[in-house]
Formats: sequence, C-alpha cells, structure tokens
Amino acid sequence: MSADTPLTKDTEPGAGANTAGGELIRLAGVTKRFGTNTVLDDLNFTVDPGKHVTLIGPSGSGKTTILRLLMTLTQPDEGTIAVDGEQLFPAPEKQIREVRKKIGMVFQQFNLFPNMNVLRNITEAPVQVLGMSKDEAEARARELLELVGLADKCDARPTRLSGGQQQRVAIARALAMRPRVLLLDEVTSALDPELVAGVLDLLRDIARSTDITMLCVTHEMGFARDISDQVLMFDGGRVIESGSPEKIFSDPEQDRTREFLGAVL
Repeated sequence: MSADTPLTKDTEPGAGANTAGGELIRLAGVTKRFGTNTVLDDLNFTVDPGKHVTLIGPSGSGKTTILRLLMTLTQPDEGTIAVDGEQLFPAPEKQIREVRKKIGMVFQQFNLFPNMNVLRNITEAPVQVLGMSKDEAEARARELLELVGLADKCDARPTRLSGGQQQRVAIARALAMRPRVLLLDEVTSALDPELVAGVLDLLRDIARSTDITMLCVTHEMGFARDISDQVLMFDGGRVIESGSPEKIFSDPEQDRTREFLGAVL
C-alpha cells in the first residue's frame, strides 16, 4: 500500500498477511500474577481477523493486562500468545519484535513526544521501526491527520493541543504503523466530557470503514454496543460470559454481568 492510499476495507493495514487457522489473536492458558494477586487466570480466547472485540468488566479484572501482554509491555507467567499465526510468547526476542510490529495501541494517556511536532510524532516509528522513507512516512502522516480532522496541526507541539486533539494524534500515530491489530485502552478516560464524543465518533468511523482488527477496553457501553462484533465480560481474571452486543447488553446470562451493567448503564 502506498503512502497516499486511503485506509479502506480493500486496503486495510497489514493486508495480505498470513493468518493461520482463521485466527489473528490466540491466548491459550495465559496466567499473569503480580505478587500474590492473580490478574489473569488460565485465560483462553481468540479473535478472528477484522473483528472488533470489546472487553468489559470491573476495574482490576485483567482487561488492560491483556492489552499490555499483546504490546509486550509485560509477559505472562504461564501460557502462550500468538498473533497472525506467529508466536509472541514464548519466543526469541527477534521474533517478538517482528510480531510486535503488527500491533498498535492507543493508551489512556496520549504518550506523545512533547519535544516533537505532530507530524514527527506520527512519522518517527514508521521511519525508525519499519524503515519507511521520510517522504513516504510524511505523506502517510498527512493522510492520517486529514482522516482524524487535524490536517492543519502538522507543525503544532502536543502541548498546544487539547486532550481530544492529542488523542486523535495518538490514533493517527498507531494507524501509521499499518498494524494488523489496534488495541484501545480506555482511550477517553483522560478526556474532558465534552471531548469524548468526538474521539468515539472517529473510532466508530475507523471501525466501519476499515478491516483492522480491534481489541478494546472501555467503560463507554454505548460505544461498545455500536462497534463490537463480540463482547467479553471479565471478572476475577476470567471471561465469565461472551456474546454479541445485543445478547450481552439486552439478555446477559450471568448474574455478575447483569450486576455490572446495572451499575454502569
């Protein structure tokens, strides 16, 4: 895909990658402990290519830990993780770095480089990690800034942007790597309430107009209902219920799911 190719369903990030067995993400027997606290307990689940899966549940139930494992920011104590048919854990460091290139993440805090302007924030990783030429990276960055509604902010420093604008830059930066998987970790939790809707609308547009696979942690239940193909309810480091948004939000089977949704809706 050239730098000026629009991000569409026919030219999604990572198009043509070799996905084995129809699964893009597989976690098998994954356990993660922090001291004596088991945050993920023998977790098993898969995500198919192009699907949007949302993780819901109370704070501390292990949702963000899953994203951090996929980003290689932490490692499981037990179990295996594979992405696009390649082992992520356990694996040699070189293989981990290569698989990691297929995954992008948007964090709660925007994590932009304050000493770089918006354009360089977006181009730095494609140039340094993917080996993209500066010209191609900049053309791609300008295209993405147009997509997120910030075409006029190329030369601005992040500190001169609102929180909503910074999160839009962070989304553009993640997409610039053309990931197979986009991880979204409570991306509106640090925003002022009046800025939340704009960021969620942008993510809805990306979900509807691309084939990128999304794994999302959110307390925005309306957003989860809108974009998800599947919703997983977490409690105590385990998936206690999974299903379509219609099933989970309208007719959940588990009392714990009903209790949680009753508190947040």
